[in-house]
Parts: sequence; C-alpha cells; structure tokens
Amino acid sequence: MITRMLPILAAVTVLAIASTANAGEPLKAMTFNIRLATGDDGENVWSKRSDLTIGVIRDEKPAVFGVQEAHPIQIEELNASLPEYINVGVGRRADGSDEFSAIYFRRDRFHLSDAGTFWLSDEPTVPGSRSWGNNLPRIATWVRLLDQANKRRIVALNTHWDHESQPARLNSAKLICEQLKKISGDDEPVIIMGDFNAQPNNPAMVALVEQGGLRDTLSVAHPDEKNIGTFHGFGRVEKGPKIDAVLVSPQWQVKDATIIRTHDGSRYPSDHYPVTATLELP
Repeated sequence: MITRMLPILAAVTVLAIASTANAGEPLKAMTFNIRLATGDDGENVWSKRSDLTIGVIRDEKPAVFGVQEAHPIQIEELNASLPEYINVGVGRRADGSDEFSAIYFRRDRFHLSDAGTFWLSDEPTVPGSRSWGNNLPRIATWVRLLDQANKRRIVALNTHWDHESQPARLNSAKLICEQLKKISGDDEPVIIMGDFNAQPNNPAMVALVEQGGLRDTLSVAHPDEKNIGTFHGFGRVEKGPKIDAVLVSPQWQVKDATIIRTHDGSRYPSDHYPVTATLELP
C-alpha cells in the first residue's frame, strides 16, 4: 500500500505546487472603443484602419478585452482575424443590430460559465429599451469565466455609456452596481471595461467606483500621471478627456496600466486610445 500511495502523494504535491504557481498568473484586460464603421470618417474609415486595430490587439495579447461601438461588420472581421478568442455580445437594438459592447476572451485560458446583456434603462431585460434621456439604446455585456490558470471564476463587464445625458450616466452607474451584485455576489473578482463618456471626477464615475467598490487601474498604477486623455479624435485632440477605463474590484492586484497610443504616421486605429491593465489575484 505504501508503494502505491507514493506516486499519488507525489502527484498531489506536484498539483499543489502547480496550483500555487498559477494562482498569481497575470491577466491583461483591455478596453477599446474601435470607432464604428461609418463612411463619414473619410480617410479614417474602418477599411483603412482595421489592420491597425487588429494589430494593436495582437501586440497587446489581452486575456480578455471589451470593444465599444463595434458594428456587425467589425465584429465579423475581429472574429475572423482573432480565432484564439471567443466573442460574447449582441447589438443594442431590439433586433440585435447596431453597435455591440462585446467581450472577447482567450479560448485557451477561460471556460465560459455564464453570460448576458442588459440594457441601461428602466427595463434592463427589454432589448432596445431606452430611459433617462438616452437618444440611443445603451447596453452592458457581461461574462462569468473560469480561469484555467488558477481555477477561479471572475466576472468581466463591458459597457458604453451615453454621451449626452448625465441622468443616463448616473442611472447607468447605479444599475450596473445592482446587476453586478446579482451576477458576482460578494466574492468573485470583477473587471469592468468601458467607454463611460465621463471623466473620473464626474459624479456618475464617482458613484460607480464608490458604490461598486471599484478602483480605476490607471489611477492605481500611475497616480501622478497627468497625460491621461483617451479620446483624441484621430489625432486631432491634443489633450482629450479620460473617458475610457478598466475598473477592478478590491481582490485584484494592479501590476500596471497603460494607455496604448499606437499609430502609423497620421493613421490611428480609432479615435480613442485603448487602455490595458495587468492584474493578478493573490
């Protein structure tokens, strides 16, 4: 019996060591407003910058990322160009068309446990619903993922807030906090990616951070950084507002966060800079 147990004990020891080693494996998250595919953008149309957009994602190699303003044609191209990722999301209109706030995660690292989309309105389960002064439907897409690196579940959420209505942004913050409590409970680590159309001192962002128990990864990693604008209008805005962010719950250790300012001369991947955050769970 002792002889037969030794391999088992050795295997258990190896597994325990492996589990400890994997527990702190870094996870890179990224938020990226890729700018919708519209013919109104002239030299900045999607067909002339899609290679740059996809190149940024390939270079950064995020484990999970969220895109905003993604039209179906853009989702199709991302899916075809990035087969190592699984995509979750729907369009914001009642028929599932128009802009996605989609989430992508690496298929070799995560298993999908659950997912959904809710509308930022008084009727969050009604597709296409609008409230609070929104002229357009606004959504949040979320996933619960089992991380194969450490066998822990995490929740990731991606959203795009209204650009005009402050009441909409305030109510969106409240609704997301309420929904996250239902989705993640009190113990699952949370990552929120988004274009919030609100700067850090906006009451809606303050409410989201404080009520949700969240932290802005860029502020944590670089508290004294002054050059933090994320909207640049295809290079036309020098000191744009910081409206894109990766927010995390307290379980995460923030190792780094970066605004990715990649461009090719006068060509930019989007009119927003993506933001990455390198995270670990202790």
